[in-house]
Amino acid sequence: MKEKLIYENPLACEKDTEGFVMEGSAKVSFPEGKMRLENAMDPALGQKSNFVYWCPVDFPGDVKISWNFRPIREPGLAILFFGAGGIGGEDLFSPSLAKRDGQYNLYHSGDINAYHVSYFRRKWDEERAFHTCNLRKSKGFHLVVQGADPIPNVEDVMEPYRIEMVKYNGRITFKINELPVFEWVDDGVEYGPVIGGGKIGFRQMAPLIAEYSDLKVWELSE
Repeated sequence: MKEKLIYENPLACEKDTEGFVMEGSAKVSFPEGKMRLENAMDPALGQKSNFVYWCPVDFPGDVKISWNFRPIREPGLAILFFGAGGIGGEDLFSPSLAKRDGQYNLYHSGDINAYHVSYFRRKWDEERAFHTCNLRKSKGFHLVVQGADPIPNVEDVMEPYRIEMVKYNGRITFKINELPVFEWVDDGVEYGPVIGGGKIGFRQMAPLIAEYSDLKVWELSE
């Protein structure tokens, strides 16, 4: 398998996120040269307080995506969407698609398709009691695989974690600091056709505060 670096973004300053699209309401800042995301609305508003921050680039279907992640404040939850686009092949930002504002149902059961991995699940009591990383395929909110989450609670975090997601020929693998977390093969039958290329986005559930940096995407080929 060949790897070709096709996108590199340090996420170190405001200029690095020119063109990024925020759905929902959030604060974006860059303390110490890292992108910090934080909800701007009261968590008591529930799903309305959550948000998704999209990279505007369309990426191919066979990719490796990696980035640094550091949780700053709990509780909350972090997700990466990838391969995102309209269910009819539309661009994710097509005006023909329903308006999205960060509420979860619009992303998993609306008019877009995507894979998404939730990799820091600390929002609800049961998530904090048993840490897992979950991969879902949508449209349809299909939970397809789980793995153990090695990231500790915020008080024990010493440095950012390197996260890696690889999708190649329908096989999806996920690692944190090079530790394999899960692997799953989309057969293109059980939950519909394999999702191809599309956009990637970072989602957070309030009141999580987290930092992101050194985003890289490679195209994979034979």
